[in-house]
Amino acid sequence: MIYPFHDKFPVIADSAFIADFVTITGDVEIGEHSSVWFNTVIRGDVAPTRIGKKVNIQDNSILHQSPNNPLILEDEATIGHQVILHSCIVRKRALIGMGSIILDQAEIGEGAFIGAGSLVPQGKKIPPNTLAFGRPAKVIRELNEEDIKDMERIVREYAEKAQFYKSIQIKK
Repeated sequence: MIYPFHDKFPVIADSAFIADFVTITGDVEIGEHSSVWFNTVIRGDVAPTRIGKKVNIQDNSILHQSPNNPLILEDEATIGHQVILHSCIVRKRALIGMGSIILDQAEIGEGAFIGAGSLVPQGKKIPPNTLAFGRPAKVIRELNEEDIKDMERIVREYAEKAQFYKSIQIKK
């Protein structure tokens, strides 16, 4: 379901895939070839949410904000299953592992990997191209070539799956 909030309407690129049972409200923009998967909620009723190109937001995730603190997901970010993002910034090609929580004004660096089940506290900055894990999340190590290739694979596969599912939606 797509809902306006007051005078703000979600703006979703035609090439984006929005799965069934997704709710998107208010001041939300979703870029080209991005995908939002089943049962995700994106509320733009407090501050803006900006989602770049080829971002995948996986099943059962929740995206929201605090006043005057937008939520920003840059191009090719991967948001795993059941992730909570709140007024944070996720830089290009970063991956947020399933079940993680990223809080207000935290910033996940370009190409960083947040391990499953992690908690990135308010205001924490995770450096680019690192693996961070834990509650609270701590940098464990620099990413290696295998990590980066796997992250690239996930972006590619979700973009491909999104186009497949989008073609099925159109044929209904």
